[in-house]
Amino acid sequence: MIERSESSLRGPQPVAPDHGPEPFRAPVPGAAGLAVREALERPRRQARVIAVFPAAAYLRLNGGAEPRVVALVGPDGVRPANSIVVPGTGRQPFHGVREGDTGWIGDGHAEAGGLRVRVRRWWDPRPVLGPLSEARLRHGAMLLEAALDPRACGLSGHPGPAALADGCAAGDLARAVQAAERIVGLGPGLTPSGDDVISGLLLSLRLLGEVTAGGSRSVWLADWLGAAVTTDADTRTTSLSASLLHCAAAGQPSGEAAAVLRGLAGREALAPAVRRLVSSSRYSGADMAWGMLAGCRAVLALGRAPSRLASA
Repeated sequence: MIERSESSLRGPQPVAPDHGPEPFRAPVPGAAGLAVREALERPRRQARVIAVFPAAAYLRLNGGAEPRVVALVGPDGVRPANSIVVPGTGRQPFHGVREGDTGWIGDGHAEAGGLRVRVRRWWDPRPVLGPLSEARLRHGAMLLEAALDPRACGLSGHPGPAALADGCAAGDLARAVQAAERIVGLGPGLTPSGDDVISGLLLSLRLLGEVTAGGSRSVWLADWLGAAVTTDADTRTTSLSASLLHCAAAGQPSGEAAAVLRGLAGREALAPAVRRLVSSSRYSGADMAWGMLAGCRAVLALGRAPSRLASA
């Protein structure tokens, strides 16, 4: 979770009157994730800055398709799927951006404060993983579990994540949805712990299920569970977290989570990738990693067990 709770982010918020575009500023080049391509290629629309940190600024659009929150991130910042990477400028790139500022997104640009970014390149958040054998995935899951500290989870001791993992491993959609709904929005911060666990789970179910023999059941489960948790996410959690849940449901991870998925698939070293993810925030990375581990176990269980999804 990002270490600040913004109660103002929950639910739709009014946007300041449109006084027209600010004076022209020379844009800097940026690279955007495909998750936000639709928002950036539409005509220019007003947005609001909902949070600013040294390495990132978040702009929320009112209306339109998810993800409604677009992240502007520095070259060394955490790279969510809904982000535009802004190059280093010799100072903090978001120095002139303030929470509550009016911003603009569209026509290939994102603007806030004294910053104007023109998207020059696109990157695909979905990692290349497969084909993936059951033995390789089982080995990766063992390594991931060994690398995680149970005390680092923001919901340590809460029954919700375990119930969600058990429901998914059993192929019980109704039980999985019920457990997920208990933890959506649970925890402080811009990305509550419950949402991070769910996001990690959805990413593993879909992306590992797509490349594993017998993984179609996992993908089916990801489809329906993702639809359930995103239906009213913008009323149950923060704006940013709702957007990230939509990205996870579509199989679009952050750069750090994508590296862990590649590690699970044997495409790169897993341990360093886990360390980068976990160290990216106090709880958020660890929460997501625990969700990814639960997804790994569900993919393995559903790949070898008779399907119970049809009866869910």
